[in-house]
Amino acid sequence: MKKLISANEAASLIKDGSRIMVGGFGLVGSPLTLIHSLFLSGVKDLEIISNNLGEPGRGLGVLVRNKRVRKGIGSYFTSNPDVVKAYQMGELEIELIPQGTLSEAIRAGGAGIAGFYTPVGVGTLLAAGKEERVIEEKKYIFQPSLKADFALIKAHKADELGNLVYTKSARNFNPNMATAANMVIAEVDEIVKVGELSPEKIVTPHLYVDYLVLKEVEIP
Repeated sequence: MKKLISANEAASLIKDGSRIMVGGFGLVGSPLTLIHSLFLSGVKDLEIISNNLGEPGRGLGVLVRNKRVRKGIGSYFTSNPDVVKAYQMGELEIELIPQGTLSEAIRAGGAGIAGFYTPVGVGTLLAAGKEERVIEEKKYIFQPSLKADFALIKAHKADELGNLVYTKSARNFNPNMATAANMVIAEVDEIVKVGELSPEKIVTPHLYVDYLVLKEVEIP
């Protein structure tokens, strides 16, 4: 199967109402070219799993500002005032999950685990509606795992098969997301020949990656 496609071709695969995991911590490690093409495609009613929903008018923030996102699932949304405003006006549903719990829920989804018990959030509003259990005299709440229809991730390099390597903190949630979605589209800075990547540096094996998209000019 041909793995290298254009950003517009990638965006055309995603339909209204899709559940999408999007890599990034702030804008670092975020697939900005893919997000921009997703905006241009006009797709809407999206449920997005990401640490945050971009910044005002940047990254996922463009989709929020144009009312394309129905629900956000993540950890840190207040850096984008547009998200706060949309939530307060009832235009955007938010599910807040502590950052470590979010990462583990994605990893568990990729590992085929239904969920896990965590003490984080016990006794707070984050525990509302969740199963509570006492284990060895300590309270825990049950966190279901997370999976998605699509994962849009960002890596530094790929070979032609789709093996991925990352750069420093830009790695963040991307490798876990690559295991937890039905279709994985990886935006990369560079594609090299098979054999040019050191096996010890490959983090995401090509079997997890359905398509590759080359990063274009940095989106302002």
